[in-house]
Amino acid sequence: MTAPSIPAVLPTVNARIYPKGGLDVLSRDEVARLRDASTGMHDLLRRCALAVLTSGSASDDPRAARELYPDFDIEVHQQDRGMRIDLVKAPAMAFVDGDIIRGVAELLFAVVRDLAYTAIELGKGGGRDLDSSDGLTDSVFGLLRNARILHPADPNLVVCWGGHSISRDEYIYTKQVGYELGLRGLDICTGCGPGAMKGPMKGATIAHAKQRKRNMRYIGITEPGIIAAESPNPIVNHLVIMPDIEKRLEAFVRMGHGIIVFPGGVGTAEEILYLLGILLREENAGLPFPLILTGPTASAPYFEQIDKFIRLTLGDAATSRYEIIVGDPEQVAKRMSHGIRKVREYRIEQKDSFFFNWSIDIPLTFQRPFVPTHEAMAALDLHHGRKPHELAADLRRAFSGIVAGNVKEDGMRRIEEFGPFEIHGDPDMMQSLDELLRAFVEQRRMKIAGEYRPCYRVVT
Repeated sequence: MTAPSIPAVLPTVNARIYPKGGLDVLSRDEVARLRDASTGMHDLLRRCALAVLTSGSASDDPRAARELYPDFDIEVHQQDRGMRIDLVKAPAMAFVDGDIIRGVAELLFAVVRDLAYTAIELGKGGGRDLDSSDGLTDSVFGLLRNARILHPADPNLVVCWGGHSISRDEYIYTKQVGYELGLRGLDICTGCGPGAMKGPMKGATIAHAKQRKRNMRYIGITEPGIIAAESPNPIVNHLVIMPDIEKRLEAFVRMGHGIIVFPGGVGTAEEILYLLGILLREENAGLPFPLILTGPTASAPYFEQIDKFIRLTLGDAATSRYEIIVGDPEQVAKRMSHGIRKVREYRIEQKDSFFFNWSIDIPLTFQRPFVPTHEAMAALDLHHGRKPHELAADLRRAFSGIVAGNVKEDGMRRIEEFGPFEIHGDPDMMQSLDELLRAFVEQRRMKIAGEYRPCYRVVT
């Protein structure tokens, strides 16, 4: 039996929509600034808009959607009543009987809102200090507040990290954990894509319905380089697009009251190293921050290898900041709920807000955007003898570069032009890194479909 062929020309729709949710009551000046900002970043706006209009896509190739819809375009127009968005030859999958699906429309408005805010507030003349740690944290806060997701309420937001390319058993497990979290009234925040980013949200929806929870938050935090490869899953009801991966990671840590890590690939390893690097700083020694690594029983070897790599590179002290629970979704939810209660007590004691973690110290080395050029990747200092949090910062950059080479257009172009990145360091560290990356490839954690061609070379 042959597989059905994909039509040469996919159905498209022309549409005119009017934004809501923060973009419906604007002054003429605000609308003009939004329009001007969208004009200056048209290609970026077009790519991100197409990603949300193909929400639920199974591809992780950032160029696939544009090849399927080469004539798609988006225009932002100024009107006295506010603003208007015109879609030209948009994917028909985002519409029902000619009307755009409400959830897709909300995600599209979020794209315009966040990209315009970034261009206006964080661009030249925006007045933001992007060279200091406090200034960068303030910019993260401003983006999240503008997106209206900072709610003064009891701590209940669990960030779930994990891969977009995972096995069926691992995906089912993420749903089971999400279900147990939802039964305990906890909301979910992920990277907004498929796989381990979708599963916890899907499980939580059933539990929230059972508990008659009315205001459910399924927050997806992404960035322009990722969204085209990991389109938002349909459950996301609050989408935020941060300008770069560093601000995205800081947003997770500042907003989340606890983090659960499911099996994943290089992106998940990057997230783990980012958080551990911060928690290993003396300034954060007494900060309660529940961190649980979990998966089905079959994933135990995966976590053993991650744990081994962390011990070799960051030391045994790093392992005291997390616990590994395998094959027990209920226990994961109980431990996370208990940990969040401790976070609440600490925030009250420190007079810190529940909705944004000002207390955690994030140094500039974790905040400055890292551009993964071949020169920058080869220059990473991956050697023993450094302070654990400093080594973690460079290890995080190494994994970030591989993510860029795998799924981000700029990174993919660099690899196509100059060949694989080279990563250098102490022999034992490089050997462990190589073994970890080889395992990711063998377990198909690098790409959803197709043969994976490594974008890196570990020099041992």
